Amino acid sequence: MPKTANIEDLRQRARRRIPRFLFDFVEGGADDEFTVRANREAFGRHAFRARSLVDVSTRDLSTTLLGQRLELPLILGPVGLAGLLAPGGERLAARAAVKKGALFTLSTMSVCTIEEVAAAVPAPGWFQLYIWKDRGITRSLVERAKAAGYTALCVTVDVPDMGNRERDVRNGFTVPPRLTVANAFDLLLHLGWVLRMTRSPRATFGNFEDSKALTRRDAVSVAAYTSRQFDASITWADLAWLRELWPGPLVLKGISCAEDARRAVERGVQALVVSNHGGRQLDGLPAALDVLPEIVDAVGGRAEVILDGGVRRGSDVVKAIALGARACMIGRPYLYGLAADGQAGVELALELFRKEIDRTLTLLGCPRLDQLDASYLRGPGEAPRLSLPAGRTSTG
Repeated sequence: MPKTANIEDLRQRARRRIPRFLFDFVEGGADDEFTVRANREAFGRHAFRARSLVDVSTRDLSTTLLGQRLELPLILGPVGLAGLLAPGGERLAARAAVKKGALFTLSTMSVCTIEEVAAAVPAPGWFQLYIWKDRGITRSLVERAKAAGYTALCVTVDVPDMGNRERDVRNGFTVPPRLTVANAFDLLLHLGWVLRMTRSPRATFGNFEDSKALTRRDAVSVAAYTSRQFDASITWADLAWLRELWPGPLVLKGISCAEDARRAVERGVQALVVSNHGGRQLDGLPAALDVLPEIVDAVGGRAEVILDGGVRRGSDVVKAIALGARACMIGRPYLYGLAADGQAGVELALELFRKEIDRTLTLLGCPRLDQLDASYLRGPGEAPRLSLPAGRTSTG
């Protein structure tokens, strides 16, 4: 097998290893996927300004996030149904994050439960929450996360309804997957995945299987129930109710304008994730990196800022931190690793990032991550566009 040199190589391995409908679920975005591509392309509009004759014989890649030291400035973002890529997928990813000095965020829509992931690692990281129509279910999720030891509540605020993901529509992707002639043939081509998944007792949203609101516990019923729970009536007032339930740090994920950033810090939110949901919700939003400076300026140091969207290289992480992010959140890159080789694949993805961040700092003439600022970059008006390599993906 050829050596895996970067995240794109890992992506190609994942493509070969899992059925197409599942790869498209990971890869795809909303509508025409303009925002998916924009997330990736934005990094090419910023070139570096390197320093020479600087002692970079040792480098420090660490950061602190909500008081926690991370050896890598990376957060594994919340991804629904990651457990379909490998048996126990969320547990495997959480273990990889702990081993490599990153942070894991468990999705409300995970296959593994809140308690299963917490039991698998010494520190479970963050829990991502949707505020459901059924506030009783929402309260239960928060209380379970608190009891299991999750350190921060990451509230996703950009999903009043599900985006139009046309790849999933064409593939008939449902939970559990709906069998069609096309995907039946696809499954025959990926019998290894089928056999691996037979070892997993669950192929649905694990956190809802025991819900008292459900009269049936089968995967179809659980999926139908959760799809009805997205609440388009949520406002800023709901954060006050959430604050009564959760005493720890509160993170808002899905912030994409300065006005919302200011409202958040005025309400005591400790961290913001600048994100367009990986281009999977509203197509036509700007790249997350392009919005980042606006959010950083609006916050003015009153909350920590995290960049989510399009990160594929260690150099991308360095650019985001130079523009004011404390860390970067990744989704698809670690899912490629999970699909390709389980926990070892996630560890490989994080190790690829570590090497690239370290190499970038060395060549940039910056020995410490916390010394980065905008002076290490040439902005969009100062440098020519840096194109993606020929044949490489531009997805976010």
